[in-house]
Amino acid sequence: MLRELKIKDFAIVDSLSIEFQAGLNVLSGETGAGKSIIIGALELLLGARAQSDHIRSGRKSAEVQAFFEVDGSPVLEKLGIDPDDGVVIRRIISANGKGRAYLNDSLVNVKTLEEFGRDLVDIHGQHDHQSLTSRDRQLRFIDSFGRLDKLLEDYRNVYEELNTTEKELARLRNLAQERAHRTDLLKFQVDEITSADISPGEISSLEEERKILFHSTRLRELCEESYSLLYDSDSSVIDGLNRVVSNLESIAEYDSSAQEALELLNATSPLLSDCASALRDMRERYDADPDRLDAVEKRLDTLRTLQKKYGDTEEEILAYLERAREELDSLVHHDERVQELEERVESLRSEVAKKAAEITERRTAAAQEVQKLVSAQLSALAFEKAVFAVEVSQKKDGEGRPVFGPGGCDEVEFLFTANPSEPLRPLKKVASGGELSRVMLAIKSVFAEIDDVPVMVFDEIDAGIGGRTALSVGEALYGLARNHQILCITHLPQIASKADAHFCIEKHQKAKKVDVEVKLLEGADRVREIARMLSGDVTPTSLKHSEELLAR
Repeated sequence: MLRELKIKDFAIVDSLSIEFQAGLNVLSGETGAGKSIIIGALELLLGARAQSDHIRSGRKSAEVQAFFEVDGSPVLEKLGIDPDDGVVIRRIISANGKGRAYLNDSLVNVKTLEEFGRDLVDIHGQHDHQSLTSRDRQLRFIDSFGRLDKLLEDYRNVYEELNTTEKELARLRNLAQERAHRTDLLKFQVDEITSADISPGEISSLEEERKILFHSTRLRELCEESYSLLYDSDSSVIDGLNRVVSNLESIAEYDSSAQEALELLNATSPLLSDCASALRDMRERYDADPDRLDAVEKRLDTLRTLQKKYGDTEEEILAYLERAREELDSLVHHDERVQELEERVESLRSEVAKKAAEITERRTAAAQEVQKLVSAQLSALAFEKAVFAVEVSQKKDGEGRPVFGPGGCDEVEFLFTANPSEPLRPLKKVASGGELSRVMLAIKSVFAEIDDVPVMVFDEIDAGIGGRTALSVGEALYGLARNHQILCITHLPQIASKADAHFCIEKHQKAKKVDVEVKLLEGADRVREIARMLSGDVTPTSLKHSEELLAR
């Protein structure tokens, strides 16, 4: 709900603050007192276009601010704004045209304000912020009234599956033109990778072998030299070691301390022999083999070619092979899959048509009930001869076939005429602001429990009515205010007497400037204002009538 509205340097307002209450809030005052300024300021907060004459004369900018209690909003969620402590909308317009808008101090554009305000406030009257003139919203109201949520959800699930299946079918049909080429390519790729018989880690292993083969001559020379030094030469390490062992054995016959060194050498001797054997084997392995080197080079070339085409590693190449096999299999079985999808599409189309027909039937029944209820409300609002109708029609293509969408195949239009001799017209084409306001009030009264717009503003709803009709309008507004917060600008005491909160708007001349003041009326002040609205002057008779009206 709207808790507070602050206006500064806007139109003729210097500074103004209004704290609204739950239920029916009535604003009254003399003609020209500035009631329209309140509506204009609220519209500005809801994304209306700013005008240079909105700024008070002599000021460089104007500011409008409102505090709302909000349960939640997709816009707030997108902006990351927590609504638990309320939401402040603030808009500043400058004489230089550089205005700014904020939601809880987050800078936003005017489009965001409009999007946020669309589901927050409805303004009815001579203004344009009227959600019920939208055919999409009219459709949603009928669906809510008819409690079609579950049926629509079931339909939408089938409709979305149909869309997905049709897209897949179209993709496969288009693929048929290039299927042969794609099949040949995939077969070549699968054969190329399969025939290569790749093993994980093979490339690195071959690269190491290539390196050894390429340097085999040098490696053999080093092995031969090392083997000779260790074992095969006249002054080999092993021969020298044997002489040292012999010497130590001789020493040990006289000095037992030589025994330790002798044991160490005896332990070393087998290791050196093993090392010599290993060098001999390595020397034989490094025999130059041009054929083997050539085979390794060719194998690496093959694998590197596959790397360029299918992946940097053996694992990536093999993964590509698996994907290619799967796609090839789907192409080979393409015709079977197309036939399967065609049958599924026909089945889904039939189911969509069946569910859509049920939705149309339920919508038509709900529309007839709404038509009857709204007509009864209009009769109580001085529209005895008015005609209200809800038209449910099917969207069709050029050949007269139903066009199905996410919500079925229906269009809903609210039609109205105040004079039976005139044709029914869409609500958005109803000319009179006051007339449209009363039509909206009748509709809103019927939809009160399902309408999710929390704040409603009615401006000039009392145009051309009085007496018992005015009381009926007041009672309708009061009833609507049990489910919504209502702001109503009125000249009729019958409506004002129903208010939960009654504000009086007065215009004062201060020095050479005009200013606007808004006061919450209570007790005797409210009695006097109702009396003024009854007769134009406050007299004992009008005061008595005022008290009677309030008591009623």
